[in-house]
Amino acid sequence: MQNAIIELEGLSKSYGSLKAVDNLNLSITRGEVYGLLGPNGAGKTTTILMMLGLTEPTSGTATVCGINATTRPIEVKRRVGYMPDSVGFYESMSALDNLVYIARLSGIPETQVKGRAMEMMELVGLQDAMHKKTAAYSRGMKQRLGLADVLIRQPEVIILDEPTLGIDPTGVKDFLALIRELSRQQGITVLLSSHHLHQVQQVCDRVGIFVGGKLLANGDVASLGRSLSPGGNIIVTIQLAAPLPPAWNGMSSFSAIEGVANVTLLEQGLEVACTHNVTPALVRCCVQENLEVMSVQQEAHGLEDIYHRYFENSINSDKKHGKSTGLFQRTFSRKTKA
Repeated sequence: MQNAIIELEGLSKSYGSLKAVDNLNLSITRGEVYGLLGPNGAGKTTTILMMLGLTEPTSGTATVCGINATTRPIEVKRRVGYMPDSVGFYESMSALDNLVYIARLSGIPETQVKGRAMEMMELVGLQDAMHKKTAAYSRGMKQRLGLADVLIRQPEVIILDEPTLGIDPTGVKDFLALIRELSRQQGITVLLSSHHLHQVQQVCDRVGIFVGGKLLANGDVASLGRSLSPGGNIIVTIQLAAPLPPAWNGMSSFSAIEGVANVTLLEQGLEVACTHNVTPALVRCCVQENLEVMSVQQEAHGLEDIYHRYFENSINSDKKHGKSTGLFQRTFSRKTKA
């Protein structure tokens, strides 16, 4: 992919007979917010560790910022900020002192250390609590401080592994909005690993559905949603105030609209399959045909529909071939019920 900042090619990792990651091919472009979505145990964290050069792949390559992460891991770490699901700080020190210490460890010149630390605290919205000890910080505040920790090195790529675990709904919303804003304002590439569907849909440009070590689907939510509809079409249902008259011959008017693939008559309306969204043209055609429209509904598959479809297909395929899927099924069911 042109302008790719992360390239994974044939990436695999096995632990004995267990394939944690299976022939993963993925490109992520510069400035993109990409969501790696899957249940616990799907192989997301293993993939991240290979991208950071913290574990070697069994086969394949992980290239980040143009650097092979296996052969030159130190160079990758200089350009990539990684935030695990739980961030640790010295709780007897203030948040600002923690960040200053991290800045020094990162090799930031001493004359810039405190100014950079204070700038990051303001950037993540902690300027009013920078002198508090981190022991008094809530989980959400610690995650924001963790993001400041990552940003202080001015990375090209940020990798966030389950960053919203244990944060209240308001804190999650604010944290995700902050990530989105940082990506847009500073052009930072963000890889967000999560099992929370609605959070990924809220913030990510594209999504990869990852189950059992395999990337089952990859794309933006709209295109993945269209793939669930027959023929990949958008389905528009038009409900009318009254049934169509027996002698009605306006079908050709709808069929003539560019983008209309098929028109089906309903008991009291029309169902139109379109290659792209032509809803305004369909409504105008109804008016021209003197049809009184009561409602227009466009079929839209959200990320939950998409995930379940691919997830269920994977389970059925594994069952057919005698593979065990119990771990992934139990994990996802437990998390979605929470």
